[in-house]
Parts: sequence; C-alpha cells; structure tokens
Amino acid sequence: HVQLVESGGGLVQPGGSLRLSCAASGDSVRRYCMAWFRQAPGKEREGVADIDEGGGITYAASVKGRFKISRAAAENTVYLEMDSPKPEDTGTYYCAATPGFESAPCLRVGRMNRWGQGTQVTVS
Repeated sequence: HVQLVESGGGLVQPGGSLRLSCAASGDSVRRYCMAWFRQAPGKEREGVADIDEGGGITYAASVKGRFKISRAAAENTVYLEMDSPKPEDTGTYYCAATPGFESAPCLRVGRMNRWGQGTQVTVS
C-alpha cells in the first residue's frame, strides 16, 4: 500500500506563496486519486484539491484560481502550490490517496483510505 509523507508547511504572509509536497512510497501515485485536505482548529476536515488517475483535477471553490495541484510521476510526488494565501487558509494540510477513481473526483474524506501525517500551514 502507498505511504504518504507531507512537507513544506510553515509560516507564510498573506499574498505570498508556499509549495507543499507529498512524497509517496510503496506504490506509484499514478495508480491513485491523490488529494489534499486541510483542517483548521475546531473545524471539520475539508477537501482542497485532487488529481484523479486520469489526470483530471478538481478544486474547492475557496482555493480555485489560487492553488494548483500537480503530480510528478518520476518523483512519485504530488504538490500543492499555494499562491496568494489568505489567513483563512491556515490549517493542517493532509495528503491522501485512494484507488478506483480513474476519471472522477475523489475529494471527500470518506473516500480516502491512505493519509499522511499532515503539515501545518499558517498564513499571517
């Protein structure tokens, strides 16, 4: 089974930029629908963006036009580029994976069966 490790979180100013990485091992990221979720204190975990096995991409409305998800098969890594972040983007960001979504979004917590440990992003 695939294992996921996030990195790249930290403190960023509003309007800045940050890139999160999700390094996978044990299997290829191309065989999974890969997604980023986030959770702010006291709030439920919510989907941010996903890339399905066929390369289709879905974004949450709150980040569309500011965030970009990409998949680097050679590095077996999925990235989340955060441009012009806002304070409300603050939270713990999790990478997740699930098989079986060749051409459909998987951006729901209940659909994912592999999770990373999370990386903290603070926009201030």
